Amino acid sequence: MCAVAAQATAAIAAIRLTLAAIVRAHGDAYRRTHRLATVQVLALRAIAACRTALLGGRRETCDHCGATRLTFHSCRNRHCPTCQAQASARWIEARRAALLPIPYFHVVFTLPHALNALAQGNPRVIYTLLFRAAADTLLAFGRDPRHLGGTIGVTALLHTWSQTLTQHLHVHCLVTGGALAPDRTRWIRGRASFLFPVKALSPVFRAKYLAGLQRAYTDGTLTFAAGTAPLAHAGQFAALVTQLRATPWVVYAKRPFGGPAQVLQYLGRYTHRIAISNARLISLVDGVVRFRWKDYADRGHTKIMALDVDEFLRRFLLHVLPRGFVRIRHFGLLANAQRRTLIARAQDLLGAPTPARSSDDTRAPDVDPTRCPFCHQGHWQVEILSPLARLPVPVGPDTS
Repeated sequence: MCAVAAQATAAIAAIRLTLAAIVRAHGDAYRRTHRLATVQVLALRAIAACRTALLGGRRETCDHCGATRLTFHSCRNRHCPTCQAQASARWIEARRAALLPIPYFHVVFTLPHALNALAQGNPRVIYTLLFRAAADTLLAFGRDPRHLGGTIGVTALLHTWSQTLTQHLHVHCLVTGGALAPDRTRWIRGRASFLFPVKALSPVFRAKYLAGLQRAYTDGTLTFAAGTAPLAHAGQFAALVTQLRATPWVVYAKRPFGGPAQVLQYLGRYTHRIAISNARLISLVDGVVRFRWKDYADRGHTKIMALDVDEFLRRFLLHVLPRGFVRIRHFGLLANAQRRTLIARAQDLLGAPTPARSSDDTRAPDVDPTRCPFCHQGHWQVEILSPLARLPVPVGPDTS
């Protein structure tokens, strides 16, 4: 280990470990020795600069006691764990008005690991197909008179990781426990504890996904390189599709939510989650990262994993999304083009008032944000600090 990296590692050990600290200590060396996509380079640079003088900020000085505090700007990169709490809160508040006073269901659609290598070279295509196949499957079951016979609402959240940071491509779908009738004159209530049979969902999901994958191959939208190069030949690709068709695909329905309050709690946990949070990181010592993970195959017991820092960064970068890719999408009643009209109609049929939006300002009315909290007499005088370096524009926010 070089002297600079050793000093950085020693400094990290003295404070609470963060992903940014790991990237600052080892990101440059990793970039020099590995071939990375542009979005991966941008993510590493943004995370390393987050809340440092590189991005600028503000210095506040009390005009009475002289107390000083520094605040540096966030990188706002959607792969940065430090920046996700506020982004999640804003997103949840924006969706509060679309919640209905009904049960909601949580359905998870997972791709077989045989598609992992293809996804690494074609993330936009593979992830988009996952969204479409999952949503089309749910909407088709919702329209079927044997189930609901109307239009359901679906919010789908893409996750690409497992607890150990390996590839595990899946979407979490939040589904309304009921549907709007085709003529929009009534709300069709579903069962309180059951949505659709998952054993029936699985083959439909698989068929829809493989049909889309075959179209992508025929249209030439897939690229093949390195380990996937043989798939460029029609016979090899057909063999992969045959293998995937013979494999059971996992569709999992979790316990239903009781109502809007539980839904908001769920959204807060899942919407802006990234591959690993700072809270799971334990240590970086001698080039080895140790972090906590839950082993769901062992009754969810928490365990410790140790990875060489290069392997840790490699796994983390598997989950950097293509630039501009939307990882939270809405379908059916919640589709952006008609959400406001259809949700208003559903609320009217359910006799539910539109949920009030909470104020962004949660401070007590008598609190003066400019008053110094140390001497309680002076006021903060603000000095804007310019960025120390011009960094590339980070990957945009996760819109939906």
